[in-house]
Amino acid sequence: MEVDWGQLIVAQLEFYWDVHLRPRLDGLTDAEYFWEPVEGCWSLRQRADGNYTLDSQRPPPPAPAPVTTLAWRMMHVGAYCLWNRASAFFGGDSVPDDADMFDPRRVPASLPATASEAIAFLDQAYARWHDGIAGLDEKALRAPLGPKGDIFAEDPMAGLVVHISREVMHHGGEICLLRDLYRAGGPVRG
Repeated sequence: MEVDWGQLIVAQLEFYWDVHLRPRLDGLTDAEYFWEPVEGCWSLRQRADGNYTLDSQRPPPPAPAPVTTLAWRMMHVGAYCLWNRASAFFGGDSVPDDADMFDPRRVPASLPATASEAIAFLDQAYARWHDGIAGLDEKALRAPLGPKGDIFAEDPMAGLVVHISREVMHHGGEICLLRDLYRAGGPVRG
């Protein structure tokens, strides 16, 4: 039996997005989007220049890493996993072609400040990434990332595709859990 691994990888992400994550975002409110279940959460915050950006995205994160809000997780997935990688490898924006996938110009200067804007942005980021990876043939999946991959330049595109799928599923599960906790009235502290 011959297997189209690229189609299988894309189908896995589609199934997760369509069945598990995206339906769970329906009805998200601004209060829930910015809910901080514990003190010291990382979130999306308005800066002095008026732009909304995530609390620290610079590696390495503190140990242990802070608890993050729905806003932080959704924008981490949308802007720092899907949007910037789609920008680097599939274009569609004004970022210079020689910028690598970690170049800060690949992330919007201001991230969505409301739940409805965040969902719309996440949908758009997912569509850009999905459409790009769905168009890759076996040769493109095997090809090294090259300079746009920065320290991962020698890794194959397939490695990046499965990494991003893992990120979407990992953080998507956390997003769903935070929604469950919020709906239940927040964490119970003993």
